[in-house]
Amino acid sequence: MSVKSIGEYKFPPRDPSDSFDGMMLMFVSWDHHLLFAAPYIFYVSPDENFGEFVEQKLKPVMAPDPDAASVEWDKVTWLKANQAFQPDFAKSLTENGISHKVELRMQTGPSTLVAQGE
Repeated sequence: MSVKSIGEYKFPPRDPSDSFDGMMLMFVSWDHHLLFAAPYIFYVSPDENFGEFVEQKLKPVMAPDPDAASVEWDKVTWLKANQAFQPDFAKSLTENGISHKVELRMQTGPSTLVAQGE
C-alpha cells in the first residue's frame, strides 16, 4: 500500500507480513451493498483454499445482508487490487495470487461492473 507524504516517512510500518506468525490480513468488499459499505478485514492462513474462505468466513459475515442468500457464486465478478480476477475455489489463497493486505472486491447482480478502477 503506497503512502503519500509531504515529508520523509521515518517510521517502519507496524503491520508487515512477518508480524502475523505466518498468517495474513485480507480485505474483502461487496460493491454497492450498504450493509457491506466498507471492506471487511480477515485474518487468514495463506494455505487456506479460496472455497473454504468463502464458506467459513465470508458467507457468515455477509449473512445479515438481505441479498446474501441470492448470491450466485459462479457469477460473481471478482477484482483483486482493482484488476479483473477469477479465483480458483479449490486452490489456496497463495496459489490464487492473494498476498498480505490485498483487497478483493466482489460484484454481484445485474448491476455488476467490470474493473473500472473505481
